[in-house]
Amino acid sequence: MAMLGVACRKTPRRRPSRMRIVVTLTLRPAFRHPQSGTTGMAPAAWRGGTLVRMNAPDAGARTEAPKPPSARTHALLERPIGQTLLRMAAPAMLLMVFQTAVAIADTRFIGQLGTEPLAGLAIVFPLVMLMNMLSGGAMGGGITSAIARALGAGDAATARSVVVHAFVIALTGGVLCTLLMLTAGRAIFTFLGGRGPALEHALVYSNTVFAGSMLVWVSNMCGSILRGTGNTTLPAAILISAAVVHVPLAAVLVPGALGIPSMGMRGAAVAYLCALVVSTVLGAVAIFRPGSALRPLRSDLVLHGAMFGRLLRVGGLSMLSALQSMSTAVILTGFAGRYGTAALAGYGVGARLELLMMPLAFSFGQALVPMVGTALGAGDLKRAKRAAYMGAGFAAALCGSIGLIAAVFPQAWTGIFSDDPAVRDYAAVYLHWVAPMYPVLGVAVALYFASQGAGRVLWPVLGATARLVTVIVGGTLLIKFGAPFWALCVLMSVAVLFYAGITAASVHRARWV
Repeated sequence: MAMLGVACRKTPRRRPSRMRIVVTLTLRPAFRHPQSGTTGMAPAAWRGGTLVRMNAPDAGARTEAPKPPSARTHALLERPIGQTLLRMAAPAMLLMVFQTAVAIADTRFIGQLGTEPLAGLAIVFPLVMLMNMLSGGAMGGGITSAIARALGAGDAATARSVVVHAFVIALTGGVLCTLLMLTAGRAIFTFLGGRGPALEHALVYSNTVFAGSMLVWVSNMCGSILRGTGNTTLPAAILISAAVVHVPLAAVLVPGALGIPSMGMRGAAVAYLCALVVSTVLGAVAIFRPGSALRPLRSDLVLHGAMFGRLLRVGGLSMLSALQSMSTAVILTGFAGRYGTAALAGYGVGARLELLMMPLAFSFGQALVPMVGTALGAGDLKRAKRAAYMGAGFAAALCGSIGLIAAVFPQAWTGIFSDDPAVRDYAAVYLHWVAPMYPVLGVAVALYFASQGAGRVLWPVLGATARLVTVIVGGTLLIKFGAPFWALCVLMSVAVLFYAGITAASVHRARWV
């Protein structure tokens, strides 16, 4: 079925007192609205004196008639928001349990090798985590958003084009990480405090892991692509499968067992890469299987600079946000260390609770990216905003409950990690002042992901910048004037308020269309 579109414009002739009417007849495919299912002329609006179709295909994609939404896309557009968010966030929460178990297992296996290997792992781990943040949460979030908006608009061609460009970005990012860490790894770890045997152990682990950086990027990109369809269960199941492979393999390779000699630090890295092979293969099969809506056609295998620009505008800014978050944590650790070893250890104990809590906020955030993106692709700004606010509310409630318990009963947490009264006292001070801000931090994280879903992350990134600047300037002044440790904790809370305030204000004022 096709419908006739009519565009009229007045065109001046040589004599200014007379005008002539030009009528343009355009034959366009019938448009089925993704929400209502009604058929009619594709949405249009006057722009620059010409009648144009709204929700036009994204830059670099082939033009293709809008298609009815899939059952999963329809669910994102029609089902109750709260129920849908909880359903999509649950797999990520379960995944967090498995990933925490993997981190604990790796630490235990390497800890059996001695203190120096454990110190080496501590030096490398933040950079491995940063690579995952850049490839999965930052660049990957931009990919999820782009696919969700395309599918919400019924534009399958653009979604497939995003998939092609996403894999090119992933391969490039993996190669760059490998080159950087293999050539400058020693200098970076030395700057981070690595010395002697600990540095050598760090390099053994790092050189093995970062040689396979491409696996990290491609695996995370596969998960991001699948989440763009609104499917959060399959990516979580794939990563859980990888975790199930990782732990027993590390148990064999690190200490040596079943006739296999001990590989030490290299064994843990090999186990990690083998798990990534599993997740990469399973993710690729899910995307490229016959019948997949995201499986690129031969005609989609064309690269467009405009599409790269569009994806990198969101992903690049998001990567800046990830770098700022990591920088904030490193700088705060340095400031805490100025108060002595006990204060540094106490800060580490308190901050560890925040590190375990953040994936809970991320689980709602990752659900918001496809939900907001799909709603905006379908032109439903009201639903996108409601989803953002409801997701922020869920994150605040969950993080707030943890923060309240930690602030009132800090010993329940601090006693797990240390018997030193001084360390426990400093950790209690941290939790007393910072834990009440956990719901605010949950709101900031959730709304950041919602902004990612909308493809508008500039102001949330500026909010993260404000947090970083507040920590740097305020912390420098506090150290200079000899302020007590609790003042540094208050500064952390104030910085979070700036971050959340700017992010929330930007979402409230944004039109996202």
